Amino acid sequence: MKILYAFQGTGNGHIARAQEIIPLLKKYAEVDTLISGHQSQLKADFDINFQYRGISLLYNKTGGLSYRKTFTENKFLDAIKTIREMDLSGYDLIINDYEPLTGWASKLKQLPLIELSHQASMSFPETPKPEKRDFLGEMILKYYVPGDRKIGFHFENYHPQIKKPVIRKKIRNLNPYKKGYYLVYLPSFADENLIKILRKVPVEWKVFSKYTKVQVKVKNVEVFPIDESQYLKYFEGCEGILCNAGFETPAEALFMDKKLFVIPIHNQYEQECNACALDKMGIRNSKVLRLQEIMEWVTSEHHLKVDYPDDIEEILVKDVLML
Repeated sequence: MKILYAFQGTGNGHIARAQEIIPLLKKYAEVDTLISGHQSQLKADFDINFQYRGISLLYNKTGGLSYRKTFTENKFLDAIKTIREMDLSGYDLIINDYEPLTGWASKLKQLPLIELSHQASMSFPETPKPEKRDFLGEMILKYYVPGDRKIGFHFENYHPQIKKPVIRKKIRNLNPYKKGYYLVYLPSFADENLIKILRKVPVEWKVFSKYTKVQVKVKNVEVFPIDESQYLKYFEGCEGILCNAGFETPAEALFMDKKLFVIPIHNQYEQECNACALDKMGIRNSKVLRLQEIMEWVTSEHHLKVDYPDDIEEILVKDVLML
């Protein structure tokens, strides 16, 4: 059996999940890998056979999705040309983690594809959604990767085809403890905007930023360039985590029994859905970075215990490969 595993390069969650899934797939099949997108800070620790610029969602520095940058800085005509020319006929199965080029190529050429992603969970009506629906956001989630066969990942099993998060071994192998400081990963905010607020909250902050190349400290706020090993070290010992309402980082924080506060990226409907789901679980969230809310969260004692089993190989065998 020959498989193409195609995944999205926007954000870090897709690569983190691929790092766990690809070695398992290689136990059962010949596997090639393909990535498109250009906004991830994580580096793959496996060989990538095909790489494309693809289509990425782009953000401003004040916490929001930038439609202007998304529509002007992506090369849509190149993407369409790639979709038309892409030859996937040599594969028995395409596994797609929210990667649009292979998604549309498979749709147009009627090739076997299964979407295995967090975004796939949004197609099920049981998944929590905000009361105020976002028509454009829903259309993006529906048509970014077209396909009928979907297995989703989410914080809870809202549907039989929605599985709990894939927690990478680099997280499972940590021994969490609490040393009083707080970890921040908010790449949609400029460093100066974060420092302006966080310096007023009397705890130690460790901020990981895609905007800086050197380590900087301003009062109680220390800013680090992206470095996975250093990030994991501080993740292990932090009291709580302040991050966007993506999927992998909040899921890892819950698994590690860390206090969690999420701020969905403005105009990013998937993150608004994630924040809604977390809110129903009792996790704090806010649409903006507001001093008073951060102060209240830091002084709170709320924790949520979750059970995220290490069952991804079983899911791949029974639900994806159907062996």
